[in-house]
Amino acid sequence: MTGQEPQAVEIDTSKPHPARMYDWFLGGKDNYPVDEQMAEQLLALDARGRDMARVNRAFMHRATRWLAENGVRQFLDIGSGIPTEPNLHQIAQRTAPDARVVYCDNDPIVLAHAAALLRSTPEGATEYIQADARKPDAILEAAGKILDFDRPIALSLLALLHFVDDGDGAGELVDRLVERLPSGSYLVLSHTTGDFDPEGAAAARAMYKARGMTLRPRSRAELTAFFHGLEIVEPGVSLSADWRPELGEVIDVPGHEPIPGYAGVARKR
Repeated sequence: MTGQEPQAVEIDTSKPHPARMYDWFLGGKDNYPVDEQMAEQLLALDARGRDMARVNRAFMHRATRWLAENGVRQFLDIGSGIPTEPNLHQIAQRTAPDARVVYCDNDPIVLAHAAALLRSTPEGATEYIQADARKPDAILEAAGKILDFDRPIALSLLALLHFVDDGDGAGELVDRLVERLPSGSYLVLSHTTGDFDPEGAAAARAMYKARGMTLRPRSRAELTAFFHGLEIVEPGVSLSADWRPELGEVIDVPGHEPIPGYAGVARKR
């Protein structure tokens, strides 16, 4: 697939953006001083910010590999972020060369680098959609041009929902997307939490709010609630680092405190 045609994009460098901050935590180059400044301030609250990003990324790799090994051939990744190899389609297509992957994000800098997300195997397909995650119907319509909604799809919302507050419809967003998935599909979630450091989480939330952004850490029970009506795959909703470590890419994090993020995978009956 060729994806959307390259186009000039206007990137707002006057305020930080979560996708660019995540890129900075992962050691990427597609970020700006304003992103680095806020990332450094977050590191002052918890020095393991880079480890959090790496642990989340490793969970994505393991979950995608598990899904492909268990027969999933279609993936919809909403909130894909700036391309960082290996990307989701590369993990899926190593196991299943015919896998079809649709990415979605609404950050202009992701669009500017979308070509990196479109390097599919000849047998498979990849596509990038520029759309707001809070407009699920538009995403589903566009994804339907690439994915067959009569066959199972793995829907990934990785490190995304903590940027959508309850009052902005986080639960309704998940329900709307899952509603359209056929039987045998999967929902893959990862999410930051304040369970281990409520004061630090509150300070981070205030920092985001002061910059016009949302951060909504959720408890394990709150993340589990997004999976209602679905069959949660073992080991259930766990710390991201503890989800099927036997699949590889376990991040060695110094210290004994858990990395504050939960993750899970669930199947639609």
